[in-house]
Amino acid sequence: MAELTSFSYHPGLSLIHKIDARFKLFFIAAISVSSLNSSLLGISMLFMPVFCGFIIVRISFLEIIKDLYILLIFLIIVFAVRAFSTDGVVLYEGLVEGSVVSLRIILIALLGMLFTSTTRTADVKAAIDWILKPFPFNFKSRISTMTGLMMRFIPIIMEQARETSTAQKARCIENRKNPIYRTARFSIPLLGKIFNNADRISMAMEARCYSDIRTGLKLSSKINDWIALSVIVSICIISVLYL
Repeated sequence: MAELTSFSYHPGLSLIHKIDARFKLFFIAAISVSSLNSSLLGISMLFMPVFCGFIIVRISFLEIIKDLYILLIFLIIVFAVRAFSTDGVVLYEGLVEGSVVSLRIILIALLGMLFTSTTRTADVKAAIDWILKPFPFNFKSRISTMTGLMMRFIPIIMEQARETSTAQKARCIENRKNPIYRTARFSIPLLGKIFNNADRISMAMEARCYSDIRTGLKLSSKINDWIALSVIVSICIISVLYL
């Protein structure tokens, strides 16, 4: 079984856990869209509710950095490319542009991490069912189920990637200087594990006669949801229009 990571669901009774999943999805969309139209200062302000959420949930920032270290390495490369490829005065505009792009990616990653760590699969399924309810197609429940399973697969995939990397280090894979060889040796067994797990879950669901026609959770908004909505919308408006 995969160990608990920042992407795993952390059971709790915090204010973030109690917020309706529909509101959480709206918060992710609102903050993400606002970050596309905000300056560097505005994006920095959008980080405030995210950091407050992690503090309330009590997820260590060291744990977050540990789980996102590969993304951070990628962002360093993105920052360097944007900083030195953007025309500007003494690299100032390039540095600002690189910072904006990197912060946007980090913000979206942290939003997804906070959402997955505080939202149950059943709540995600119910929220997506509610969002897709106006549409006429008949496979809405299948889409919501696949989305919930995908969220729960993230920590399992991360743990399998960690196990594969550890096994290859034990076999002295670092002695191979060819990056293509090392990537192939890492990706092929990892993909095999992922597909095998997917097959086992599919067979288990079929063995239990799983059907798309199920009685889902009934979501209901509370006063805390609307208070959080007003706070997030206010922050997004300020970050876009005034910063």
